[in-house]
Order: sequence, then C-alpha cells, then structure tokens
Amino acid sequence: MPLTPEEPQIHESAQGPRVTPAASRTAQTPRPVPGPRPAAVPRPGRPGPSPAAASRAGGAPRPVPPAQRAPQATPGPVAPTAPSVSAAVPQVQLIPASAEGALDAAEEAVDLLLDTGRAPGDILVLTTGDPHPWAAHELSFGEAAYWALHDAGDDVFYADAAQVQRAAGRPVVVFAANGGPTGATAAALPTAFARAGALLIVCGDAQQINAVLGTGV
Repeated sequence: MPLTPEEPQIHESAQGPRVTPAASRTAQTPRPVPGPRPAAVPRPGRPGPSPAAASRAGGAPRPVPPAQRAPQATPGPVAPTAPSVSAAVPQVQLIPASAEGALDAAEEAVDLLLDTGRAPGDILVLTTGDPHPWAAHELSFGEAAYWALHDAGDDVFYADAAQVQRAAGRPVVVFAANGGPTGATAAALPTAFARAGALLIVCGDAQQINAVLGTGV
C-alpha cells in the first residue's frame, strides 16, 4: 500500500507564544475623549464671520423679513367720551305750611336732619321771602365773605331763592316758600330741585307746590 505522507506536526514551542483570549486580556486604559474644539482662528487675510452670522451660530432667532411680518393696525382717532349723567332723581318731601310759618317749618326740618346724622355742609336752605337771620347777619360782612362761607361748605348755608343759580348743589335742599315777590316760588323751585342731590324738602302751600312741580308730593 502506498504510504500517506504524514502532515508535519507543529509543536507549540515552534508556533511562538499563544495569543491570550480577549476575555482574559488586561483592561486597556480608555482613550481620552476629545474636548471641544477651539474656535477657528481666521487665516491671515481672510475675514472672520460677520456679527449676524455669529449671532445665528449662537442660536439667536433670525429676524422675520419685512414681507413676512404681520401688519400692525394703525390706531385711529379716539372718540371723546361723553360725560356721565346720573339718572338718580332726588326725593321730594312736602311740609304743608303757610307763608308765615314756612321758615319755622324749614328750621325744624334742618334740626331733624342734623339729629339724624346729616352733616351741616350737606344742607342748603333757600327762602323766597324774608332772609333767614343767619344769612342777614353774614351778609352784613359783605358779599365776598358771605359767599366764601358757601364755597367752604362747612356749615348749613342759607340763601335767597332768587340767587339759587349761584348756589352749588348739595345733597339736601330745604326750600321755604315764605312769601316774597309773586312768582318767586315758581321761578326758583325747579332750580332748587336740580340742586338737590338726594332730597328736596319744600315748606309751603301744598297746592302751589304741586302746581309748580307738576306732580303730587
């Protein structure tokens, strides 16, 4: 039989050192992670990035082109605001009295108002005939001093009904129809009603008062 040539047997010593398996290899020192790259320095003679490009690189939002911007409404002229008008109507109370007793009735009404908590400066008293003694006394010091007391608004103010246009409004107006010229009540009472903020007290003849105000009170 022909002989089969034997394959050469290579001994371990002839193969050199055996390679250690990967599982048994000594752990290698990890390679350092590269840090952030420094900003590129522009080459000589070459311009660096423009400020706009630098801001975009930093994350700043790009401005919207004019054509894409929303149109802004142009404010028009502002219409003037009308002054508010109070719809409140003062309450009207009638104290029946003769011309001779109207002033006394008005005085009693003022005393009652003060006793129930009304401030003196809230009350205006108008007379169609003889002035109240307080008004006659204050007028002796002159018109300027008299109306200065009215403007101060610290106390009950007594005035002639013929000057009601000059008197300012107050929360309570007491109207004494104590005589005077014919038609004095009809001429002054509507304005006295307009001057009263909350309450108008009329002392006088009930038939005459109702005829002027046009309603039963």
